[in-house]
Amino acid sequence: MITAEMVKNLREATGAGMMDCKKALSECNGDMDAAIDFLREKGIAKANKKESRIAAEGLASIFIDGNKAVILEVNSETDFVSKNEEFQGMIEEIGSAILSGTATTMEEALALSCNGGTVQDLIVSKTAKIGEKLSFRRFVVMEKSDDEVFGAYLHLGGRIAALSKLSNTSEDVAKDVSMQAAAMSPRYVFRTDVPEDEVAREKEVLKEQAMNEGKTEEIAAKMVDGRLHKFFKEICLAEQAFIKDGDVDVQTYVKNNGGEIKEVVRYEVGEGIEKKQEDFAQEVMNQVNGN
Repeated sequence: MITAEMVKNLREATGAGMMDCKKALSECNGDMDAAIDFLREKGIAKANKKESRIAAEGLASIFIDGNKAVILEVNSETDFVSKNEEFQGMIEEIGSAILSGTATTMEEALALSCNGGTVQDLIVSKTAKIGEKLSFRRFVVMEKSDDEVFGAYLHLGGRIAALSKLSNTSEDVAKDVSMQAAAMSPRYVFRTDVPEDEVAREKEVLKEQAMNEGKTEEIAAKMVDGRLHKFFKEICLAEQAFIKDGDVDVQTYVKNNGGEIKEVVRYEVGEGIEKKQEDFAQEVMNQVNGN
């Protein structure tokens, strides 16, 4: 006999709906473990049905424990779901699992133990419960020594996240660097990080611009150096004008506070993902039709 208590316990264990839990228990003759597997399999089917959808909303977040930090991005289909407590709780569980584990690749991260299963199982379960495609997109684990500090900054409630590691300075300075990264969207940290082919391409463009202004090739070549410096100041965090004091660049600000920039990672939710354009009426119809 399937009791209300058994259904309640299965709901708490899996997050699935009441009728799904009742059916699972009936199919498995009241065996709780078998019913959990039954619902997990059903969840996988639901998750796979959503694989073709585009998940470009969601949240970026940062988790820190002692000398270890994690920055990650988890996506959903709509911004509405990113405000869902279930979704936010899932991100907390994923972050905690990575902090306590040793994963360095996505495959390893998805296989980490989490809430009685794996991170992959958790995502599948939440996909089935929330009803949208959910995707754990990326993460970086950052570790520091005792003379280094982390700086964490979240903007727009997790729309943008920036994590920095600095040596021989304060957490406040490190947070300022992360705030700079979040606000100014640098593509690289240092000039040396810019690929040589990108620099060469920019030099050619700048030279052509100068020659189109009527300069000789020799003069144009000399002008490239000055304009290239401006190019680096725009795309490299260390050389950007510091947002709190435009008279110094970020690297100088850090140096003036006894520190040195070691590593910076910036995530903006959905960057690089091509979003599907649909009008609102069509979106409503798709939901009504179960697409």
